[in-house]
Amino acid sequence: MTRRVYQVLLLVTLAVCTYLFAKEFQHSGIRFQHADKVVHFLIFFSLAFIMHHAFKWPTITQLVLLASYGIGIEVMQDSLPYRQASLGDFIADFLGALSYYAIYIALNKWRTKKYD
Repeated sequence: MTRRVYQVLLLVTLAVCTYLFAKEFQHSGIRFQHADKVVHFLIFFSLAFIMHHAFKWPTITQLVLLASYGIGIEVMQDSLPYRQASLGDFIADFLGALSYYAIYIALNKWRTKKYD
């Protein structure tokens, strides 16, 4: 895919995620502990993947932007009567994005070393 496709995908994904983070959810009865943390981690892992392919910005810039989005989501949720902010959610957000970049860097180093 081209960068332009990833850029559009990133915008759409951010819009959908923001909507879902603001939405009031009814629990289905099936629950497992810390499911919301797993969801936050996976969403931000995916956002990091898409952002990495959408822009040629330095990794630290992308991490700062994703962390800022995570903080923004928590501030927004804190202002909603049916949601609440959570430091744990933000940590899961940041670790999701950080994990993507750590895996990407590790794979690149492994590939480079493998073909030397």
